[in-house]
Amino acid sequence: MWKQMIPGLRMTLVLTALTGLAYPGLVTGICQILFPNQANGSLILKNGHVVGSALIGQNFTRPEYVQPRPSAAGNDGYDATASGGSNFGPTNQKLVDRVKASVEKFRKENPDYTGPIPADLVTASGSGLDPHISPASMEAQIPRVARARNVKSEQIETLASEYIESQGLGFLGERHVNVLRLNLALDDRFPLTK
Repeated sequence: MWKQMIPGLRMTLVLTALTGLAYPGLVTGICQILFPNQANGSLILKNGHVVGSALIGQNFTRPEYVQPRPSAAGNDGYDATASGGSNFGPTNQKLVDRVKASVEKFRKENPDYTGPIPADLVTASGSGLDPHISPASMEAQIPRVARARNVKSEQIETLASEYIESQGLGFLGERHVNVLRLNLALDDRFPLTK
């Protein structure tokens, strides 16, 4: 019996060492050398403290900040441990009600904006943690942010345009704005006066 079990145990140990230790260690080492920022979570630091990740959306509700997409991740949204969309279909009444509530909330918070509301401001992403919004969504919020920071809309627009990121490889996806990076820049350039 041991004659048949010993080769199986040896193979288990060898494959565990190769696929469970050597390969992950090699890939981790290569990533740490070639892509250290991404390998460590694309963390964003301010004054030496981690304030978030460029890859995970977070909620901004105060009027002086550009607000992200709604989140369906977790009970209150933006829960990184519960990443996922709502999985509601387009005819689901819960989705219709949530979008209507988001539209009402946006109109109430942004009374100066009269155009069509960009879809990404009222619908959640597939992960519920998308850190980006479209340039149109950013522009729709500029009057509110400018008023809350007591500066001209043109000043906010100029700064915000610097944070529009291009498509991946020049053709993948859409142009987008990282909400956290833009809000940190707003705090740096136009700090709130008390």
